[in-house]
Amino acid sequence: MTLRTRTLSALAAIGLIGVAAIAVDGGAAAFAAEEAKIIPAPKLKAVEPGKQRVAIFAGGCFWGVEGVFSHVKGVKSAVSGYHGDGKANASYDEVSSGATRHAESVRVVYDPAQVSYGQLLQVYFSVIADPTLLNRQGPDTGRHYRTALVPVDKGQAQVARAYIAELEKLGAWKKRIVTAVEPYKAFYPAETYHQDFMFKNPDHPYILRWDAVKVANLKRVFPALYSAKPVRG
Repeated sequence: MTLRTRTLSALAAIGLIGVAAIAVDGGAAAFAAEEAKIIPAPKLKAVEPGKQRVAIFAGGCFWGVEGVFSHVKGVKSAVSGYHGDGKANASYDEVSSGATRHAESVRVVYDPAQVSYGQLLQVYFSVIADPTLLNRQGPDTGRHYRTALVPVDKGQAQVARAYIAELEKLGAWKKRIVTAVEPYKAFYPAETYHQDFMFKNPDHPYILRWDAVKVANLKRVFPALYSAKPVRG
């Protein structure tokens, strides 16, 4: 039994699952897990030639990270997977055991003419992850649930590091930011049943409790970036 399954069982036992407070487009509901932070976009902008770019983010359970980015205008795909270790141990069972160096991550393909890397970072820090939590997010704990930015080129790396420094100086959070900027190694897509999980399972207890609120926050905080129809895969 994985930590996520154990957590859901515990929530059900104490009567927390099923309580609804925030509706998303009249559909699935969630009750507030984390407050959104309204923070400025990065001052430094990445040079992003071409019609398609890639960015990788680790922010706790990949269901919610993928779910939020799939609702961002300009995102062409959001794929859940593993980053930080080798192909041989890139499986949910092994990663969830905490025995690998992988993090649950999401590979985002986007059109820089519609949404910039800086805007994706702003969404990530505003509504997806709490960057002050070390090796945990929401109910999930372990190094595989760490927050990390994984730049795929030097430009992204410069923007990511500069933005974290900006946010530290801004003092948006009372605690120190622990989100790391990790070097890109390889990204391994997760098992098929994890892909588009929020879209396929809007009434799943974990989604209702922890992730639907993040999509609601995206719509509220970034209405110009919000797309009601999520991209698939």
